[in-house]
Amino acid sequence: MIVPDRRIPATTAAYDPACRRCERLAEFLAAVHSEHPAYWCKPVPPFGVATARLVIVGLAPGMHGANASGRPFTGDHAGILLYETLHAYGFASQPEGAAFDDGLRLVDCRITNAVKCLPPGNKPTPGEVRLCGDYLAADLACLPDGGAIVALGRIAHDATLRALSFKPGDFAFGHGKQHALGRARVLFDSYHCSRYNTNTRRLTPAMFRGVFDGVAAHLAWSTGSDR
Repeated sequence: MIVPDRRIPATTAAYDPACRRCERLAEFLAAVHSEHPAYWCKPVPPFGVATARLVIVGLAPGMHGANASGRPFTGDHAGILLYETLHAYGFASQPEGAAFDDGLRLVDCRITNAVKCLPPGNKPTPGEVRLCGDYLAADLACLPDGGAIVALGRIAHDATLRALSFKPGDFAFGHGKQHALGRARVLFDSYHCSRYNTNTRRLTPAMFRGVFDGVAAHLAWSTGSDR
């Protein structure tokens, strides 16, 4: 995969392209870049406008997906079900997200990750999740009243709650669960749309759509209108 030339996003409270807080991740990115010089191999920025009423929180970039393309869930298996579903519910302009320059736009939606850098084996340490938490907190601070968050997996669920100054232990993770967070905002839990979960049928398209049925209903209720 060849990454097109583009301007690196500016440093903000929610994203720093030069972040090296996690020594293990920084060293791993450097090693991956030496093997794949065309890959992004930097912290991956959130995708979508800051004022979006829906925020999707994933775990971390995939080796040959977001870490290569520089856009969350772009070019990897997990993005297939995610973008197909977002498009079906009107949150994306097209059902596929295969490359950074494919013309895909998000509609009233933003996608981010609990950890912005590729972790070895797709497994960040608890310390790395916490070190990246400041960026997630700044990102989620933009969520308007009445907004919705979809956490893909338990780690994203816990990271989201900590970023919003809640105790994860007070909100048990479970696929399809909904958690009121105040200011009419709701956290929706889903199993991660990873290859493992979809191939084993732990997460089916119908189960994933069930989560977004709840999201669509909540956003319609919070604005007093239908999507």
